[in-house]
Amino acid sequence: MRYRVLIVDDEPLACERLRALLREEPSVEIVCVCGSGTEAITMLRKTPVDLVFLDMEMPGCSGMEVLAQLPTKDRPIVIFATAHKRFAVDAFAAQAVDYLLKPFDQERLSSALRKAEVLIRARHEGETVDRLDSMLAAAASHGKTPERLVVKSEGRVVFFKPDDVIWVEAANVYVIIHLRDGPLTLRESLTTIEKRLGLEKFARVSRSALVHLDQIREIQPVYHGDYVVVLRNGTKVPLSRSLRGHLDECVNHGFSYESKSG
Repeated sequence: MRYRVLIVDDEPLACERLRALLREEPSVEIVCVCGSGTEAITMLRKTPVDLVFLDMEMPGCSGMEVLAQLPTKDRPIVIFATAHKRFAVDAFAAQAVDYLLKPFDQERLSSALRKAEVLIRARHEGETVDRLDSMLAAAASHGKTPERLVVKSEGRVVFFKPDDVIWVEAANVYVIIHLRDGPLTLRESLTTIEKRLGLEKFARVSRSALVHLDQIREIQPVYHGDYVVVLRNGTKVPLSRSLRGHLDECVNHGFSYESKSG
């Protein structure tokens, strides 16, 4: 993976040295070199880059002032490269990935780049998932089941069909999607997953569980008027009293809870 880099430094010799070091890094593409913070702001507003090497003290506009002018959401990854130690705390408070003190060597630069690469890859991966998701989930916005879904789970981008889903359960700030070939854990809400799967083939059976209607084998009474939904793989999922009628409408079999309990 190659990523786009901008150098911002008012010292020509420092710029040239950094350029020479970066040429030894095959994953780096130097997009531009700016000699002032003001020039960098103009450049960044019209040209997207992945990573900025930013000097701290420059005439007219400091490195911190450059960051302040950029929207947080679209801000590139930043590595400060400066001769001044005293700004390190401010730099890391501004979420810089590293702080290079001049003069630094190839090894120190490579170490900073590896840190930046992790964040850049994660950002690109997230953007890819978002784009794919917006396309694949278009049908779900109309209440229909999409043909495929894409999710990010434990560092992987996973594709699956809604019919591969057996049931979904909430687990604190995560959801566990139980597929035919194993579970996926996502940092997502059950409501969001419910919307993405659509309403044609899935039903909420409790505040913390969603089931595929074709996976329901039976509904069993347990005690005190409560019921569980028994899935084809033997899993028993508690059925909320408030959602009994909703499930009945979904399966459309005229199921009567009163007659079952008798």
